[in-house]
Amino acid sequence: MKILGIGNAIVDVICKVDESFIIENGLTKSTMKLIFDQNEFKKLLSNLKIEKTVSGGSVANSIVGLSQLGDKVGFIGKVNDDDLGIKYEEGLKKENVEYFYSKKKKELPTGTCLILITPDSERTMCTFLGTAGKINENDVDVDAIKGSEITFLEGYLWDEGDPKKAFDKAIQNSNKVAMSLSDLFCVERHKPHFLDLLKNKLDITFANEQEIISLIDAKNFDDVISFSKNLKKLIVLTRGEKGSIAVNGDEVKECGIEKNLKIVDLTGAGDLFAAGFLHGYINNLSLKESLQKGTEMSSKVIQQIGARL
Repeated sequence: MKILGIGNAIVDVICKVDESFIIENGLTKSTMKLIFDQNEFKKLLSNLKIEKTVSGGSVANSIVGLSQLGDKVGFIGKVNDDDLGIKYEEGLKKENVEYFYSKKKKELPTGTCLILITPDSERTMCTFLGTAGKINENDVDVDAIKGSEITFLEGYLWDEGDPKKAFDKAIQNSNKVAMSLSDLFCVERHKPHFLDLLKNKLDITFANEQEIISLIDAKNFDDVISFSKNLKKLIVLTRGEKGSIAVNGDEVKECGIEKNLKIVDLTGAGDLFAAGFLHGYINNLSLKESLQKGTEMSSKVIQQIGARL
């Protein structure tokens, strides 16, 4: 197997909202808020018109993208044996992703993420992790990890307790480890841990400009480049309209964005960028070609609703 993803198995519920909905509900636009109270989550959902429901989760979206590019991939993520859990598993299998997890009846439901799309195409997310957030070391299939060239993890998964143990077990048994920092709030919650991972455990790190600047307390992007060069590991950064950049030791490659796109929804842009880049990387394309493949994939997904092509 080329790549095994481990992440939160989340069903995306996509809704269009006005700016006022974001303000009235005290949300911060373009970020992800974790909701711990199931009733609060249900109340939010009750005021919304659902556009689309689709299997999601950041790394799972990347893994599906890789499968669509013809790579042999698998995924580990925890769902409940309920309607959404069944749909989730079917969604992966339909995309030729090998699913290394057996559904079991749990108290908590399958994880759900409300994706709120405002008229400017930005997305604000509210996530009720449900059973996805209870992943533990027993859910991690060591044989699947050892049998894949790269294990791809998401920052969203990293949390104290059982998820951290699952994370550590995955890293210890991996041939190579890639990780996405996931979200600015996520970085700020786990800064010392993420910095330790970046410096000592990861072979490839994906981040956007905001996330990496926050993580290393950089004053500007030049600081980021200097830090990345000294690290002597592969750092892949997205910069919105400024394109993307990959740093591997002294090798620095840049790639611009595709112009004149009809942007509908930015959900999944980073996930599909990672899929394209990793596809290039495992198929021995150059850094520049891998960035171009990432750009091509993210350009496609932002011209449709939802995070999967």
